[in-house]
Amino acid sequence: MELAEKKCIPCSGETPKLNAEQIDEFAEQIPDWGVYDTLIVRSFEFNDFKEAMAFTNRVADIAEKENHHPDLHISWGKVRIELATHTIGGLSENDFILAAKIDQLL
Repeated sequence: MELAEKKCIPCSGETPKLNAEQIDEFAEQIPDWGVYDTLIVRSFEFNDFKEAMAFTNRVADIAEKENHHPDLHISWGKVRIELATHTIGGLSENDFILAAKIDQLL
């Protein structure tokens, strides 16, 4: 099943972090994101602040539906999104699911 078709599942502190092999496998489905051991990052550019905010609001809607919330950094015409699962101090499948759903907004 494609990541964008999945639903985020709440994690607990006992949820295991993804291992390197799992990270590499999921990263193939979100090629435009920078994927690191504990963080997934992508920057987006827009024509102006209003477009950046509109995109950010659409991201917020998805995050609320999935109950998995990214760190958002907004400036004039730019949005940087960082995904990590803070409760486990690393990456979970939820981070990749949310990244794939965000990609569908474009």
